[in-house]
Amino acid sequence: MVRQRGEAAWEREDSVLVMFTTGFVNLYTGDIGAGLHFYRDLLGFEETFRTPTDGTPEHVELTLNGFSLGLGTVEAAKRVHGVDAAPGSPAMALVVWTDDVDEAFAQLVSAGTPIVQPPHNTGNNNRNALLRDPDGNLVEVVSKVT
Repeated sequence: MVRQRGEAAWEREDSVLVMFTTGFVNLYTGDIGAGLHFYRDLLGFEETFRTPTDGTPEHVELTLNGFSLGLGTVEAAKRVHGVDAAPGSPAMALVVWTDDVDEAFAQLVSAGTPIVQPPHNTGNNNRNALLRDPDGNLVEVVSKVT
């Protein structure tokens, strides 16, 4: 069953009633301005929420074609959640699809985005490139080979 964002998902699992409505990835950042520039200005995510609304934000939410991403400062992670966030640890990669990996890669590199691996064919008729966001998080840009 496919649910719309915000629609409750009530299910019984091992006699425990669980309700979830939606989810998104939250990345912790050491420089929220640089993170916003990368995700909003270079990758085209749209900002949908920020707090505080005045001055430098400590949390911003963005979307790209229905995918939601949060950016939170390491200071806010410590203050609000008691978490010592370590941006850039390669425990995950954020995957962003595009129509042309080579063109997207060239634009990101010309904007100063650090390269991990240039565009290459990976199987499944995919072409991938691996870069790093301003905090060192892995960002994989993918397109179908035409």
